Amino acid sequence: MVEKYLLLTPGPLTTSETVKQAMDFDYCTWDDDYKKITQSFRQSLLDVAQVNADEYTAVPIQGSGTYGVESVISSTISANDKLMIAINGAYGKRISEMADIYGINHVDLVVDEREPITLELVTEYLDKYPDITHFAMIHCETTTGVLNPIEDIIPLVNARGIVTIVDAMSSFGGVPINVKDNKIDYLISSSNKCIQGVPGFSFVIARKNVLEATKGTARTLSLDLYDQYAEMEQNNGKWRFTSPTHVVHAFYEALQELAQEGGVVARHQRYVNNQKHLAGGMEELGFKVLIDEKYQSPIITSFIYPSDDFDFHEFYQELKSDGFVIYPGKISQVPTFRIGNIGEVYDEDITKLLVAIKEIINR
Repeated sequence: MVEKYLLLTPGPLTTSETVKQAMDFDYCTWDDDYKKITQSFRQSLLDVAQVNADEYTAVPIQGSGTYGVESVISSTISANDKLMIAINGAYGKRISEMADIYGINHVDLVVDEREPITLELVTEYLDKYPDITHFAMIHCETTTGVLNPIEDIIPLVNARGIVTIVDAMSSFGGVPINVKDNKIDYLISSSNKCIQGVPGFSFVIARKNVLEATKGTARTLSLDLYDQYAEMEQNNGKWRFTSPTHVVHAFYEALQELAQEGGVVARHQRYVNNQKHLAGGMEELGFKVLIDEKYQSPIITSFIYPSDDFDFHEFYQELKSDGFVIYPGKISQVPTFRIGNIGEVYDEDITKLLVAIKEIINR
């Protein structure tokens, strides 16, 4: 049995030894040193988002990425508002499920999972439903690996006076995103994705004046985004409820390592190189990439089963015994599996993976 695996997933992912070591310290949530760490990483997130603290704020929320998304959906959209959700995968559908649960008035633009959301389709829907007040979409839809063109869509949606919500769970920190230039009001991501921390909390980069207008809108206590923001502003980074202290310190370390790597641009290039190496090598081994190259993200790649008798479970177990953990597919139309390119994964790791896959298929 291998001692540890290389996680080739869209998160949780393989982290550095120093990120792991950062968790070997017990903090008190009320302590000023701990609150300084929270305030420091909140500012670092604004730097990554290319925004300033006068206009935007970073608000962490306890829980996985889905908790962050639900925080925005449940606590910033009132009973008088109407939400449009652009969906081309499981994570867009999840937002629709949240809206249903909270009784939020919404319309869904549903696109084939193998295709990106387009400005043309969004415009068509906005013209059809002129009472839309909020718009939500996924940046990198990890159901397939499609990268949706938020830079084309969000500014023009915002120009209509619509509040914009971007789930950038699997892309923020690994794909350059200028939140201000793209007119994003709420961007949501997580500690265990491209920042390369560990699971435990999500965070929202929010336009302050838009967030402050939502005071009293929340439908839950623990997911009240405004109240979490207000508490942190008034008490120098104090979380309202018990925070994942070890995870926070690991995240603080991970943000420093992102800067040391050269920031988002350098990390993005590493991920792009990983993905191109992976896709090219897999095609040489007889596997076909599901998504057209022009829509493909550098985060995760879907591969079509090479034959009708391909046994994914057996393939998965053999790779796992070689030290690699991959992902099953998540779409119904075509049988696929997925391989992630993010985390502490480098070119030599992709080479080792391809060698292992070649040996498996030649057995």
